[in-house]
Amino acid sequence: MSKFVKGIIIEYLRQQFQGVENALVVNVQGLNGNQSFQLRRRLRERGIRLMVVKNSLARLATRDTPLGPLFEDLDGPAAVVWGGEDIVQMAKTVVELVQDKEAGFEALAIRRGIVDGTVLDAAGVEEVSRWPSRQDLLAQIAGLLLAPYRQVASCLQGPAAQLASCLEQQSQEDTRKEVA
Repeated sequence: MSKFVKGIIIEYLRQQFQGVENALVVNVQGLNGNQSFQLRRRLRERGIRLMVVKNSLARLATRDTPLGPLFEDLDGPAAVVWGGEDIVQMAKTVVELVQDKEAGFEALAIRRGIVDGTVLDAAGVEEVSRWPSRQDLLAQIAGLLLAPYRQVASCLQGPAAQLASCLEQQSQEDTRKEVA
């Protein structure tokens, strides 16, 4: 491959990975064309992209970027997976596809990942897949923020309801006295 072509590919990879901080490297060697198409389609449905890259060109394209450590000391065929809502959703999706024997992606294997500058091995990526997603965390935070207000509201409703009941009883007694 000529230097000119390598330069074009490196620039293309830089554009594709611009702004990407979290990614996974997977092995897709052994998947046939139909399996590769189905894998890419299932990932695309969740907003995740997959690209097979040449390690040396990816290493040059990601030098001095957050993805740089992901390609250091990487050998053998590699495909980069990135995108989705967040790293947890992406890791969950890839781990599900790896573990789903009926999907037909037996050759798919997780090699490593990078999360906020930390390179993870396959076991680390599987651990990330067990974390709560961004949506789950936001729901938990909202619940924690609203819990004190719910308690205050229920406390205020208790005495207020009792007071209203007492006033109603008193008014009923007053109307009975007037009628009698």
